[in-house]
Amino acid sequence: MTKKLRHKFIWIIMSIITVMLCIIMSMIFCFTKMNLENDSIHMLKSIAMSPFLQRVPGELSENVHLPYFTLQIGAQGDLIATGGGYYDLSDRTFLKNLIDATFSDSARTGILKEYQLRYYRLNTPVSQILVYADTSSEQATLNSLLRNCIIIGLACFLIFLGISFLLAGWVAKPVDQAWEQQRRFIADVSHELKTPLTVIMTNAELLQNPDYGTENHSAFSANILVMSKQMRSLVEQMLELARADSIRSDTVFSSVDFSRIVSDAVLPFEPVFFEKGLTLQTDIEEHIMIDGDSSRLRQVLDILLDNAGKYSAAKGTVRVTLQKQSRGHCLLSVANDGREIPVADLDNLFKRFYRADQARSRTGSFGLGLSIAESIVLRHKGKIWADSQNNVNTFFVEFEKSAPYHFRHFSPVKDGGRQQG
Repeated sequence: MTKKLRHKFIWIIMSIITVMLCIIMSMIFCFTKMNLENDSIHMLKSIAMSPFLQRVPGELSENVHLPYFTLQIGAQGDLIATGGGYYDLSDRTFLKNLIDATFSDSARTGILKEYQLRYYRLNTPVSQILVYADTSSEQATLNSLLRNCIIIGLACFLIFLGISFLLAGWVAKPVDQAWEQQRRFIADVSHELKTPLTVIMTNAELLQNPDYGTENHSAFSANILVMSKQMRSLVEQMLELARADSIRSDTVFSSVDFSRIVSDAVLPFEPVFFEKGLTLQTDIEEHIMIDGDSSRLRQVLDILLDNAGKYSAAKGTVRVTLQKQSRGHCLLSVANDGREIPVADLDNLFKRFYRADQARSRTGSFGLGLSIAESIVLRHKGKIWADSQNNVNTFFVEFEKSAPYHFRHFSPVKDGGRQQG
């Protein structure tokens, strides 16, 4: 698909460039031709006003200098005088044929292609003045210009063709990445759904087997229920990820107390951590205001705290810290004691369906929580990353604080009644 997109992009770009090059080169050629013709005719008119006046070098500096000669025709059509030293004007037959060709056209000026001459005719009370100028140099200039335009046009075409290939690859790169992510996402979803579906189908078939008793049927039904709940959890998380991605980057958020959001998010996890034998420590600086959606920010906290609870070491400690930073930022960290995460896995933790510990794939964790958290943080123009040192795994979230204000109006954020995942 992306290959066709590249070809289409190149075809469109090169079509536009080809048309533009043709227009530009044609305009250059036409304007040059018009200027040469106008300069030549202007020179002929100037000479016709005083056809037999001897001139010195530099006198016609305002005009072009082309080889020319003049003829004076009497009232009876006879040749009275000639002027100009560039041509041999002794051949009367040639001059008569030239005059006949000139008078065959009623126009005052024109071109005699068979003689490569441009003429200008001026009527006076007693005679007619014919001035002729050589057009061979003009035609040679146009031919050279045409040749240069073709060469330059072809060179520009090839250069832009190479640039178009580079631009096509650059433009299609996000599409390639999106296509690869979509392909990988579908493959991961299929993999995650394959096992519970297999379990459900197997147990459903066993339920239909009369050789098993009531006790076995209850076990089969329980297995089906467990796998169904697991599939529902996966679907809900995928929907939640889609909702997080759907937040527009230009959404106008309201100013919220991030310190209160963090404190409120920690409270429900205290009994959960206590039952697991974990210690919860908090250090939350008060009255840190940021622009955002409180429900989505709360969801980030829920994901990070749930992740810390799942992967903490036995009788370990979970530490939640929120502090102001320099340059108008605040930093949230959620740390837990546990087995260190390999450096190679730190950058992959936020990828969809990625689990550093594959052995825990059936604990209800599908590797989507951190992806949802990252999507929400990025939509709030924040940063999220992970660090693992000395058997302590820490997730950091950085936001820009709200600007100081006294009276400030915020557009309300419509969340459409979305439930937290």
